[in-house]
Amino acid sequence: MDFLQKALADHGYSILFTIVFLEAVGFPVPAALGLLIAGGAAARGTLSPLDCVACALSAMLLGDTLMFLLGKYTGWWLLGVLCRISLNPEACVMQSADSFYKRGRVLLVIAKFLPGINTMAPPLSGSMGMPALQFFGLDLMGATLYTGVWFGGGFLFSGFLSTITRGYSAFGDVVSWAIGIGVVLWLGNRIRLWLGARKQRPVRMMKASDLANSPDKVMVLDVRSHGYYEKDTKRIHGSSRLEPNAVSEQAAGLPKDREIVLYCTCVREATSSTVARALEDQGLKVSVLEGGFRAWKKAGLPVEAVPDDEVVALPKFV
Repeated sequence: MDFLQKALADHGYSILFTIVFLEAVGFPVPAALGLLIAGGAAARGTLSPLDCVACALSAMLLGDTLMFLLGKYTGWWLLGVLCRISLNPEACVMQSADSFYKRGRVLLVIAKFLPGINTMAPPLSGSMGMPALQFFGLDLMGATLYTGVWFGGGFLFSGFLSTITRGYSAFGDVVSWAIGIGVVLWLGNRIRLWLGARKQRPVRMMKASDLANSPDKVMVLDVRSHGYYEKDTKRIHGSSRLEPNAVSEQAAGLPKDREIVLYCTCVREATSSTVARALEDQGLKVSVLEGGFRAWKKAGLPVEAVPDDEVVALPKFV
């Protein structure tokens, strides 16, 4: 708190612009805290209120516009990157897209108050074809609301903020403990999820070189989802699609006299492993391609374009 207050006092609008812009493009910096302290400084006459608001809004809109354009021109690839940290990133893509389509316009107005969503909302808007003017209007409303709440709060309660700042060292240990407990709880939850995944039975793995040497003996199935959201995407040559969210419906048509090899693009082959266990439960012989589609491409093995009739048409804001 002391550091941020001193930085704002010394560098004024440039540091405020930087903090707000960095948060808008996904960096973990406290834009809300910066606005709060800037509001307090403006109330005490250190900074101009109008200049602060203009600075914050321009930084936020610039960052959001860049993310919107990034989503527009990189398409579903960006959503796949954002979801890749989850345990089941392939399902995450479809669920996130569907949820944002249903609530996207409302989410854009309140997204700044929702950690995680605040960075995803602009590129999702671009990816899903939201008209630019509509995005700018909604984003301006959201940026104005966010700036008004935090800057206005700092301005109106500048006396209380000064008291907290002066007494920060007195209860710094409490704040440190609260932050520490929060970090421990977050890590504990991640460990719980990881251990839950580890407890599942292992699946057979196959290297890309071994798969390339036995193309006629196995059936290769692509269990990605976001690989089928755009035209001109690639898949392993000779492979077929298996929708990971509809395994039970499609498993009946799979051969039991051939080995099935699954591949995806997620961390630790999470989706392929989940689908493999489901297919094994139905009496099928299944292996997972180690390293997934990336390992296949890295080995320089043949790929092919996904047929147009297999590309999934996701909702668009048009």
